[in-house]
Amino acid sequence: MQTPETTYDQLTDRVAALYEQGDYQAALELLDRADDSLRPWLAELTHLRACFLGVLGEPEAALAALQSAASAGFWWDQSLLTEDDDLASLQTLPGLTALLELSEANRAEANPETATPVLELPTGEVRGIVVALHGAGQRATHAARDWASVIPLGYALLSVESSQLMSPMYRTWPDPARSLDDVAQGLTQLPEKLQSLPLIAAGFSAGGRVALDWALTGQPRPVDGVIVLAPALRRLPTEAYGALEPAVVLMGSDDDLREVVEEAREQLAGFGVRIEWLPGVGHEVPADFADRLAQLFRTQNVRNEG
Repeated sequence: MQTPETTYDQLTDRVAALYEQGDYQAALELLDRADDSLRPWLAELTHLRACFLGVLGEPEAALAALQSAASAGFWWDQSLLTEDDDLASLQTLPGLTALLELSEANRAEANPETATPVLELPTGEVRGIVVALHGAGQRATHAARDWASVIPLGYALLSVESSQLMSPMYRTWPDPARSLDDVAQGLTQLPEKLQSLPLIAAGFSAGGRVALDWALTGQPRPVDGVIVLAPALRRLPTEAYGALEPAVVLMGSDDDLREVVEEAREQLAGFGVRIEWLPGVGHEVPADFADRLAQLFRTQNVRNEG
């Protein structure tokens, strides 16, 4: 079913593709055609519009767009307005300081929606629990969609949502300590009967980074295995809490983050984490992701039963 959220996702996917192609004008035209159903994402769409205006050499128009959204009560984390390369030309404009102040005031008055995990159970026996963390700009519902194929394999799926907002609708995982707190809070939603089952940390992009850090540190709770897709790696722990199985990083050969993962190859191998390359895949959930997960879990189940 087409919902405003799926419409927003499809629009931003098309806009991102146009950005990569350098067709900024076409991206602006797409954003200008967004209808009123996408008003909850006005802050996010306005930021995108300002970025395109910035790279097209129209900083005053970019600032005016942001000021209009802020005047309507919307806001952004300051770093989005001051550290984005596409908005570099705005930094010397006299109206930027007032925009930052208004945005921060709007943020202070905001009452963001509580982050809510999504728990789904298989029919029959539950083998274990996959705890999935969404990517930047996504929600728990995205993780529930992307990792749903583990449920028919006998695994409960707990999709955890970050409490950290960069704008009214943009959740991500910038703070490592808060991210692990979000994971810990999500785990409290597991029924008592599931508490002793094997845990597998999982995640995509920024969520993949948090899932891997969780698995390697054993905090807030030790896990049995880890499967992450396209993790946006930063600094890895210096040592692993314990052995993990499975322990897999799935990485697209055409992903912009490929080099970061390649640089961490030896350290990951030292932790017992292998990299599985996905030919022709960019920074995305591949079309055959369900089949790949099924193969990983079939292999894992055979090992456990052997």
